[in-house]
Amino acid sequence: MSFQLIMFYTLAAIILFGALKTVTAKNPVHAALYLVLTFCMSAMMWMLMQAEFLGITLVVVYVGAVMVLFLFVVMMLNIDIEEMRKGFWRNAPAALTVGVLMAVALILILVSPKTNLAAFGPMNDIPADYSNVRDLGSQIYTTYLLPFELAAVLLVLGMVAAIALVHRKSANPKRIDPADQVKVDAKQGRLRMVKMAAVVQTPSAPASGETDDTADSENKA
Repeated sequence: MSFQLIMFYTLAAIILFGALKTVTAKNPVHAALYLVLTFCMSAMMWMLMQAEFLGITLVVVYVGAVMVLFLFVVMMLNIDIEEMRKGFWRNAPAALTVGVLMAVALILILVSPKTNLAAFGPMNDIPADYSNVRDLGSQIYTTYLLPFELAAVLLVLGMVAAIALVHRKSANPKRIDPADQVKVDAKQGRLRMVKMAAVVQTPSAPASGETDDTADSENKA
């Protein structure tokens, strides 16, 4: 057994352990830390597959930014763990059924003769001047341009949906009814002219006492 194969099985076992503990941990902070462990091991798996850029991106973006943000949010929120875990066992059978079905589907895909994982063979040695960043960029913006754009649109829609769900019960929601926007025309509804009388301010004359004091000050000077 080669060193790369030993590293692969070791990292795969740690990734499975971290993913399982992320779901089953009772403390949300511990769950976030286990997810950080899973991301780090996944980055090392990318490194093992000679995809250094993807591994570094996974660490910098997810571990260094997203998960740190999640961790601070979880630590600052006063989460009632007992309230959060209510209904866990009631929904456990449905979740277990979905998980088993997904696992069976993945296993059937992997063992299917059409998949033929052996056709990929061992990884070839790459030259020293090879840049996987350049190759990845060219593939994204040429061969996989449409899936890349669709993924970006789905992420934007997910962000908008999350914001809408958060503000759906707020007292002063910052949203606009699309029906009201459609009814607005160019002549009315957007601009209203209001005619107001001009106000001219005239300088007021100084009082007699203030004038005498000013004159005395100038004479003394």
